[in-house]
Order: sequence, then C-alpha cells, then structure tokens
Amino acid sequence: MPANEKLILEQLGQLIQLPSVSSTDPSWDQGNRKVIDLLATWLESMGFATEIQEIVADGSKANLIATRGTGPGGLVLAGHTDTVPFDEGRWKSNPLALDERDGRIYGLGSTDMKGFFPMAIAAAASFADVDLQQPLILLATADEESSMNGARALAAAGKPKARAAIIGEPTSLVPVRMHKGIMMEAVHVKGQAGHSSNPNLGNNALDSMHQVMAELMSFRSTLGERYSNPHFEVAFPTLNLGHIHGGDSPNRICGQSELHFDLRMTPAGCNSTVREEIRERLTEIGTRRNIDIEMRSLIQDVSPFEQDAESELVQLAQKLTGNDAIAVAFATEAPFMQQLGMETIVMGPGSIDQAHQPDEFMPLDQIRPCIALLEQFIRHYCL
Repeated sequence: MPANEKLILEQLGQLIQLPSVSSTDPSWDQGNRKVIDLLATWLESMGFATEIQEIVADGSKANLIATRGTGPGGLVLAGHTDTVPFDEGRWKSNPLALDERDGRIYGLGSTDMKGFFPMAIAAAASFADVDLQQPLILLATADEESSMNGARALAAAGKPKARAAIIGEPTSLVPVRMHKGIMMEAVHVKGQAGHSSNPNLGNNALDSMHQVMAELMSFRSTLGERYSNPHFEVAFPTLNLGHIHGGDSPNRICGQSELHFDLRMTPAGCNSTVREEIRERLTEIGTRRNIDIEMRSLIQDVSPFEQDAESELVQLAQKLTGNDAIAVAFATEAPFMQQLGMETIVMGPGSIDQAHQPDEFMPLDQIRPCIALLEQFIRHYCL
C-alpha cells in the first residue's frame, strides 16, 4: 500500500472515531466541533489559513474554511462532517472505528462523507511546493444531514468565494449537475369533536382530511405534467404522503388530524411557488367545509439544483471522468454553493447506495482515482 494511502486510512480512521451525528431528534443530535478542529490542525500544518465559523452559540457546531493561495478565482472542495444516526446492533463491526476488509473501508461516514476529506487533503498535498495562482479552498460543513444550517450560514455570510466548487458526496466519481429539491410540510385540520351518533354535533376533521389527501394526490399529477424532467430516473416531482394521525375513538367525531408529506421538486419548479399553490388549494377546502386547515413547514426547504450543461466545470468534469453528467434524486448543499456565485457539481468517491446503511463502506479502489481526479481540477483552477 502506498505511503499516502496509509496516511489516508489513518486520517479517515481518526475522523470516524469522532462521533458527529446530526439529527432532528435531540436525543441523537451531536456537535461536529472535534472533527472541524482536527481537520483545521491538519490543514494548518500544510500552510492553509483556517477560519472556523461557529453556527451555534456554544460553538459545538461549526464550519471550516481552509484557504491556500489568493485571487478572485480558484476551487472549493467541499464536504459535510456530520453523519446520520446509526444502529450499532445492525453493524458487523464497530461503526465508530475504521475496519478494512474485502477491499473496502467500513465505518460510519466512510462514504457519506468523511472519506472525501483525506482524499482532498492528499490531492492538495501534491501541490505543497507549488505557488498557487488562484486559491484552493477546503470547506467542511455542519448539519447537512439535518438542517443544512452549516451551508445556510455560509450563504448568509457570503463566503467562501471561488470560480468553481466540487461537493464530494458519493457519486462513484460520476459528475452530477442536477438534483431535486426537498420540502417537508404538515397539514393540520382542526374540526369539532362530538358524539358520533349525530354528525351535526361536530365537524369531522378526518372527513376534511380525506379531501385534503385527494387534493394533494390530484396536485401530484399536475406537478408531473408541469415539471417532468427526463434526466431524472424518476422524471417527475414526487409528493409522498408519509404520516397521518387523527382522532381518539371510533365513537367520537374526529376533532383534529395532521398529515405530513414531502415534495421533491425538479429544477424547473420553485419550492415557494408550489407551497403557496398547495396552501391556496387547502384554504379553499377549509372555506368550503367551514373548518380550520393550516399548513406549516417541518424543515427549511432545499431548492432544486441545476448547473448548466455547457458550463466550464461540467464540461471539464465530463472530459476528465469520461462520464456524462447526471441527475440524482437526493438533495445536497449544491444550491448554497451556487448562491455564493460558484459553478458547482457534486462528485465524490463511493456510492450513495451505501449511505445511511449499516456496514457503510468506501471501496479501496476509489481512493487513487479520486485523488488523481481532484489533482487535475486543482491544476486547472489554481495553477
């Protein structure tokens, strides 16, 4: 095993050992500061200037912006430092320890996406004795797996700035130039409870929720007609009715009901526009049935992402990888990088199929190709 590959595995092992779960469930949610501080230490020793951006008051969650070189252009290599929660009992090895077997590196975050950082550092190290003409920026964020508050904080601060950004999410080193957005919404119907023997004694929330669900399913077909995109495996926006609860007894008129759904919009559509149209449709049902219907967001939405197929970054990525840029269904921090004015793609080692799974792994044979590819991007944008 080459010396730099041994170092990569050592570094990845250290990153995996530092728990950094982010979750909307407070019982799981953790900070990422130890991961950020470790990355900062490594990069400072390589001559990078580091800035730590705290995104919560106690500093336990933070972003890292590590920069070498100056100028108006340059390249950002970006990734998130948090992981999803895990069930240790479903793993064959300790999820918080690197385990190498069968040509694979196992561990929580090995592919999604702590594994990208040692490879990006190795690529940067290849230019340790070179004067960069434009900046090389390594960016590490917090809370991508939950709120994306790390990326949101960067966009709000207006930094970092560069010509191009590569987000190293697992794509098997195939460039991604497009993905769907995501919004999660709750619909609450407040009726009037009463004895079930006489419907006139109340206003049944479940009866109205039935109409709400029918309206959402009808609107789902409308979305497909308006916003289909053949680049996606699932070509249309998806609207999933994922959770419902209502009532307390079969012999009572249901007084309240709540439905949760998610909607994944293609780049042709706008989350806020679609949300308002849904709200208007549900308000009409409430008026017609004389019942209170409220809609609220469960998360801050993530916009759909599209990088122009003819842009310099996409064309270069296709040339260097030999793969056409593709579209994927999962959301990333790419829209926030675009907000900062950078051409952006998503491309990294490992497969998204292994993400969020027990026995998550990174194939060893992805390491050297990833480093070689990143070196070519650095050469193009920074020299």
